[in-house]
Amino acid sequence: MTQIIASLAEISERYDAVLCDLWGCYHDGVRPHAGAVSALRAYRERGGLVALLTNAPRPAFSTAAQLGRMGAPTDTHDTIVTSGDATIEGMRRGAFGAKCHHIGPPRDEDLFADFEITRVSMAEADFILCSGLDNDEVESPDDYTDRIAQGVALGLPMVCANPDVIVDRGERRIYCAGALAEAYVAAGGTVHLYGKPHLPIYEMAEAKLAELAGKPLDRARILAIGDGPATDVLGGMQHGIDTLFIAGGLEAAELLDTSGAVMPDALRAYCETHAADPTYTIAMLA
Repeated sequence: MTQIIASLAEISERYDAVLCDLWGCYHDGVRPHAGAVSALRAYRERGGLVALLTNAPRPAFSTAAQLGRMGAPTDTHDTIVTSGDATIEGMRRGAFGAKCHHIGPPRDEDLFADFEITRVSMAEADFILCSGLDNDEVESPDDYTDRIAQGVALGLPMVCANPDVIVDRGERRIYCAGALAEAYVAAGGTVHLYGKPHLPIYEMAEAKLAELAGKPLDRARILAIGDGPATDVLGGMQHGIDTLFIAGGLEAAELLDTSGAVMPDALRAYCETHAADPTYTIAMLA
């Protein structure tokens, strides 16, 4: 059973590096969480390395710029590793073809900044590149039924640049590329995913941490932090990395009481339902 803790400092000496999720952990889509900023600063001050590990479907430089616009400081982390970067590397290595049909919002344009590929209509494409919904403020996967059916009928594989299904943007819950990927599979299509919980993004993160440390790090000394049982927790479980589950993220209403404390019984039932076994659980990163 997961150990409930009150602060990262309680366990920080056990780890040389952390992989910290962004949405729901470091920020709420609008502004950084003060507790997360303080916790990561303190962890770095004691010598720990911090990689912000995110399923953002854009390259690290674009994610850094987004964090800057939110007012996030730069002294909370040593590097940023994104699903977008892992996806680009996957497309370079994969045999998907030279022409893609892109599904995603204009803000994901940076996905193409360092990767040359021809964007075409669905009928002309070799594969679908999905980075999100075209307009996630108003759309849901139901709005893509016809496009999904067309892609499946054409036999196009989908490359998903963000396995997240939903996130909270401030007070609003929105759909991500992972929701379209799930619908595509349900319709009979093939999907390739590169973000958490899948191996490519963890390999990229470990390589960056090894470069920063000047040597490969022992996975037993790495901690993954996040609020997604199917991404952050499952990814850690699959790749031999301890996990710190943020109960106050997507599932705050179910797992926290009115004072903001984790409810053990609710947490136990939630972990059983989601087949999640985080090493530790905390209300919010602090």
